[in-house]
Amino acid sequence: MKNTFLSACLMCCLSAAPALAEWGFSGSPLPNAFIQTNNMTLELQCDRIRFAPAGYEDSQDIVRKNGLSFRFLINGSQEVAVFQMGRENSFVQIADNYPVEIQFSDEGDYAFVLDQIAANATLNLSMVDQDVSYGIFDLKGSGTAIQSLRAECRALEQTSAPMESPEGLVYCGGDGIKRQIEFEILDNASDEWDARVIVNGETQRAMTAYSYFGNSEPVKDFVVALLAEDQAEFLIFRNRRENWLEFGDYRYDQCN
Repeated sequence: MKNTFLSACLMCCLSAAPALAEWGFSGSPLPNAFIQTNNMTLELQCDRIRFAPAGYEDSQDIVRKNGLSFRFLINGSQEVAVFQMGRENSFVQIADNYPVEIQFSDEGDYAFVLDQIAANATLNLSMVDQDVSYGIFDLKGSGTAIQSLRAECRALEQTSAPMESPEGLVYCGGDGIKRQIEFEILDNASDEWDARVIVNGETQRAMTAYSYFGNSEPVKDFVVALLAEDQAEFLIFRNRRENWLEFGDYRYDQCN
């Protein structure tokens, strides 16, 4: 939920001083604006945020609670905006064994967070609805870094080929067992077999499963699982630049 307001008397109880460090920017192939201190890092990418708090237990706590409060201040104590991250508007996971990685469901929400980081003096990343802080960052210089980030991300989008829909793509690979795999999801299936998988020219029926991981959060970039008649399982993945699938112990990358 986004909530912006002005109040001269609203105070925020902070558990630590802001992290004093310079904001930086790194360009292609993975543009990011970042601030790094002795024990914390905040990194803003084109489509996600990575936050490495002082302790690994804090990363675990954020993921376990699936919540984080972005609290923006203009003078160290006057809160002017807040964004409450939760299950309904974002996806959070631990990436590369330590940082918390946050992906927003709505691009507008991420744009709001970037706007507030660029415009204000201090960012307090805290527990949702509590004054316990995971980290506090000085935002001086963040506006320039975010401006560079947005310009680089726009340039990448303009030069990248348009993302095709998963259906109709051809995947190749398999190391010692070479395969060419295609699939199609039917718009008007007459039964539970709502997909077709073609492996080396042979077609079989399959069922789609969008909650393949049960009660666990889907792994990063997961799109859909295809459960074939012969009990084979194909896991489809996609991100901004790649399409691939996993079948058995092998990965197959888009080759058309």
